[in-house]
Amino acid sequence: MGINETQQQLLRMLPGVDRILELAKTEAFFDNIPKSVTLRCIRAVIETLRSAILDDTQEMTSQDMEDAQVLEQVKRLAAQSMTPNLRRVINATGVVIHTNLGRSLLAAEAIENLMIIAERYSNLEFDLSVGKRGSRYSCVEDILCEISGAASAMVVNNNAAAVLLCLETLAKGKKVIVSRGELVEIGGSFRIPDVMAKSGAILNPVGTTNRTHLKDYEDAIDSDTGLLLKVHKSNYSIVGFTAEVSLKELVTLGTKHGIPVMEDLGSGMFVDFSKYGMIKEPTVQDSVAAGADVVTFSGDKLLGGPQAGIIIGKKELIDSVKKNPMNRALRIDRLTLAALESTLRLYREPEKAVERIPTLQMLTCPLRSIEEKAEQLAEMLKNSDNRISLELMNLSSRVGGGALPLQDLPSKCVGVKVKGMSVNQIEKFMRNHIPPIIGRIEDDAFIMDMRTVATDELPLIQKAFADMLAGL
Repeated sequence: MGINETQQQLLRMLPGVDRILELAKTEAFFDNIPKSVTLRCIRAVIETLRSAILDDTQEMTSQDMEDAQVLEQVKRLAAQSMTPNLRRVINATGVVIHTNLGRSLLAAEAIENLMIIAERYSNLEFDLSVGKRGSRYSCVEDILCEISGAASAMVVNNNAAAVLLCLETLAKGKKVIVSRGELVEIGGSFRIPDVMAKSGAILNPVGTTNRTHLKDYEDAIDSDTGLLLKVHKSNYSIVGFTAEVSLKELVTLGTKHGIPVMEDLGSGMFVDFSKYGMIKEPTVQDSVAAGADVVTFSGDKLLGGPQAGIIIGKKELIDSVKKNPMNRALRIDRLTLAALESTLRLYREPEKAVERIPTLQMLTCPLRSIEEKAEQLAEMLKNSDNRISLELMNLSSRVGGGALPLQDLPSKCVGVKVKGMSVNQIEKFMRNHIPPIIGRIEDDAFIMDMRTVATDELPLIQKAFADMLAGL
């Protein structure tokens, strides 16, 4: 189909790149925007307009071709281009360890140390006591051993890497016995059987999905067995007619046959949350005390630190893991080490850790404190516009991060409806605001859970609603 007369007229009215560029030079908005970005945005806007003119389904007018209109579109696109892709958001979902939103927040001490190490040189791999090359593992090994009770420790970039590295080192070409009920899959399609296959170890599943007995392990042991593996079911639970072998029983069996025992704790923790009215979960210290030869767990889940895969255990086994050439590909950088060390040091006083580490503080936060934030936000929003209808709701938060799947965390939420807007429109606006506010939709309302919202973020939420209503 050919171009009609109206389309030809609009195409002739479409401004050129040079003309819009000259106009941009007169606008203070573009002073701090690189010329390359400005040019790219101008070309993109003009090309979009040209395509729209040629698209018979779109109604374009001469007003759309005016210099001022085009320049405004360029400004919007340039602003988007200059905005970092990775940005802070307000987590109003109620999921404390939200994988999609960056998991655990760092303690102030970790942030302070991270900034110091980021800005200056450090002794990352330099032993100050002897003036020679050292090991980056030494930065956190002593403190990990101190608080866990293990003989040795090292750290890689995440727990999947920790599991892969340990399996490849300790059981490559050998059988690894694991209960069928522990062949877990976590987010991102990370599956224990797939990781085991990649490591070169041979999976030897025993028992059934819901019931595995010590005899199942013992009957499967042969001369080709290299490791007994226990995987903590941190992201799901099997209830009803069940049976599983304890770590202590597995250690006794491993000792009897001279086979090392490894436990993948997944979301490992140093604090017993049952003291705060939560479900009892094994701590890292429990696994070490039970005699596990190797224990792996995450740094950015219930530990409340940066992303890391922590490996602790018997010295001779950890030493062999350290020597694995794969370490080079899996090692962590100085910034992660700085944040991790500062986080770990807080665990010398467990009460201080709960108070200072944001993840722990949110998980153990008294309901009354959450209610006060909800009441404060409701009052702020109620007084801003009569088109808003609010409801304080008793709902539940979640731990998240594949941890404590059965744990119910009573919380107080603010449910919002706006006259003239659907709940989906509210959610979309909040998600695209600066900073984005991520809530959830429930009972035809936009829900904001105050467990995961900081007090100093309440004015930002108020402003977001003001901006939204101003555009109605």
